[in-house]
Amino acid sequence: MDDYRILMPRNHRRRKAKAKRIARERIDRLMYLARMEYESNPERSRRYVSLARKISMRQRVRIPRAMKRMICKACHNLLIPGTSARVRLVEGRVCVTCLSCGRVMRYRYK
Repeated sequence: MDDYRILMPRNHRRRKAKAKRIARERIDRLMYLARMEYESNPERSRRYVSLARKISMRQRVRIPRAMKRMICKACHNLLIPGTSARVRLVEGRVCVTCLSCGRVMRYRYK
């Protein structure tokens, strides 16, 4: 009985690490598909983004910063500069405005 308790946590950690790795791969793939699909089918693109967000929340995996900034925080739409988002530089900040809901996201830069 004691041997089983000693081995269980190590195996559990491996399974968790594997699940997180798979989750990261799926998030990358879904964001790629969302980007490719946006022009022809924006609704499907939004669905891919929402699936990527659900996977990241369920597995507690962070979406990389570059991908996270491509997602509107209000309507979860994919932000593509010139198409679905307006990008402006204002006083040391990048202001990204979502053209579907009007939300403004500001990011500092040097």
